[in-house]
Amino acid sequence: MNEQEIKILLDKLSLVSNEVSKVIVGQQEIIDELLISILAGGHCLLEGVPGLAKTLMVSSLAKTLDLGFNRVQFTPDLMPSDIVGTEILETDHDSGERFFKFQKGPVFTNILLADEINRTPSKTQAALLEAMQERSISYAGTTYQLPKPFFVLATQNPVEQAGTYPLPEAQLDRFLMFIRVGYPTEQDEVEILKRTTGNYNAELTSILSAEDIIALQNIVRSVTVSPELLNYAAHLARATRPITPANVANADEKRNATQSVTDYVRWGAGPRAGQALILCAKARALMAGRYATTLADIQFVAPAVLRHRILLNFQAEAQSITTDDVISDLLESVAVPVSPLS
Repeated sequence: MNEQEIKILLDKLSLVSNEVSKVIVGQQEIIDELLISILAGGHCLLEGVPGLAKTLMVSSLAKTLDLGFNRVQFTPDLMPSDIVGTEILETDHDSGERFFKFQKGPVFTNILLADEINRTPSKTQAALLEAMQERSISYAGTTYQLPKPFFVLATQNPVEQAGTYPLPEAQLDRFLMFIRVGYPTEQDEVEILKRTTGNYNAELTSILSAEDIIALQNIVRSVTVSPELLNYAAHLARATRPITPANVANADEKRNATQSVTDYVRWGAGPRAGQALILCAKARALMAGRYATTLADIQFVAPAVLRHRILLNFQAEAQSITTDDVISDLLESVAVPVSPLS
């Protein structure tokens, strides 16, 4: 792909954000993080209290992409077959022979909106594990490939709310990014009231095709990252792990866990976190029109990449310490490259 073709794709990418902003007021950082996740080829989980337009944000983004889109409303009685599909008994009208045919579920699409994913028990949540990791579904001994590209964009309410089931750690780790959606600013809230109580009606245009997104994902992989920043990402991920008798033999003697990690973290992020830090940083660099990552790129994506990969202990809960507090301390404490790009 030549430079002119890349420029056309990047121009289209910038238009996607503008299109979503026709419907979503403010929340530009959230929109950017969603796009980063898509460019990096990963799944994304959005958490926030009801009424913050999480579902609208995802569905609006899907409309700007010329891709297949399905929405599943997760409820306590949702079954795994309601997501992946099931076999149905059919009859051949010519021979009268009966046979089983696999009826594909809504997961067979490009973008799957798993709405309120933590409203359903773990058994149904786990039905997405293979799809998210392998981009395929196995049923009755047969493997079915999912369309490319494939993303799960999930929303959830805070787990403290009644009627919610915390996602299993193994499934949380499959999400590339975990984005927290907060309340809008006062100015944005006034604009929301203006738009939603008047005659404003935005029509969204599909901008990026499946081929465009796959091409952009390949370009992301080609964005350069210096050895110093690779080491920094590895150190940042490793610093989330408290030194315990179980892992002290493998701990880097030069790495000193921060006090917040020692005091409040039960276990930290695995190697998948470092991969996510680099991929997301590359995607952010490309969105800015750069072909090399910077320290700022890694630090920008670090909260969304790490917050669901750190498990806090009871002491943290008792003192109202959050994973974001721990990550903020890590970003201040972990040594940065001597001459980082900026």
